[in-house]
Amino acid sequence: MQESFRCELVGWQAMHGLCRRLAQRVRASGFRPEVVVAIARGGFVPSRLLCDFLDISELASMRVVHYRAGATREREARLAAPLSLDVRGKRVLLVDDLVDTGETMVVAMEHLAGKGAAEVRSAVMQAKKGALFHPDFVARRIVRWRWVIYPWAVLEDLCGLLRKQGVMPRDADELGDYFRQAHGVRLPPTLRKEVLEMLASSAQKG
Repeated sequence: MQESFRCELVGWQAMHGLCRRLAQRVRASGFRPEVVVAIARGGFVPSRLLCDFLDISELASMRVVHYRAGATREREARLAAPLSLDVRGKRVLLVDDLVDTGETMVVAMEHLAGKGAAEVRSAVMQAKKGALFHPDFVARRIVRWRWVIYPWAVLEDLCGLLRKQGVMPRDADELGDYFRQAHGVRLPPTLRKEVLEMLASSAQKG
């Protein structure tokens, strides 16, 4: 059975603005991180921008697996790749793109707890209402639930949604109609073409 739920496409300019606001809130708090730790994969781009905005050269990562393409969630969040840098005695800013349920951040913070950092604080571009984890810094809070699609994963998410729902549009118009009606988003012609090309390429590989 097909599901209908709201999606939001976040463009590069909007994402950049969210990261700028997030950096401003970190600075205003008086916290001065020495290392930024990105939660892969969603935290990669925001983390690099925060390094730039906050003048931080040390960037590390860890990978926590919870959500996959197309709003598909694993049974529970799990650490897939540990922290890539020694952070003993340093002030750490843990960064992800979004807090949805909050389980990813809980796993990441638990992993960092035993790494000897002097202080760890968390930051996300967006956080959804009702999450079990409350980050120290949030650029924007989401009150009404929706699936957020960031520009670095737009094709992955759109194709994932189609596969999850069992929808295989015949052409760009049918594709656009589906996303507008089922998910409340309007896809520009160029993006529709790219989605169809990726679906076709995946079908050939499969």
